[in-house]
Amino acid sequence: MKKYFVLCAGLCAAMAFTSCKSSESAYKKAYEKAKAQETQPVQQAPAEETPVNVVAPVETKPANETRVVDNMDNVQVRQESVSLISGSGLKNFSVVVGSFSVRANAEGLQAQLRDAGYDAQIVKNEARNMYRVVSATFDSKAEAAASRNEFRSKYPDAWLLAK
Repeated sequence: MKKYFVLCAGLCAAMAFTSCKSSESAYKKAYEKAKAQETQPVQQAPAEETPVNVVAPVETKPANETRVVDNMDNVQVRQESVSLISGSGLKNFSVVVGSFSVRANAEGLQAQLRDAGYDAQIVKNEARNMYRVVSATFDSKAEAAASRNEFRSKYPDAWLLAK
């Protein structure tokens, strides 16, 4: 029974593949039609004048002026309502290098930063119940952004907090 089933399936597959085969004459007719269309415009082209687009050559000039544009206005700053837990106080912009839900973890990072010579502080966001570790605080946004960029080598998730 199994042999007959496999034999019938093989015959059906063979018939399906042979019936779908396209004939060579159909390809030949399509090729001849394309050739005829291709040669037809060539015979008419000399009779008509086609406009020729003239392109000016590209002139290269040396760069003798370089402008450096700072995008300090485009730096993202978060505004959160925070209260000072430990430290000397915040200025307008602060660099946050760590956020913890456990105060002991925040104090550990604060101790590491203080050992490295930074005036690290801890603030708490009551709405989110998170302790933020501030590594440095500044009056201007540009100074804070530059400091954040330096801290990102060691703390890649550092961000700016606005008072």
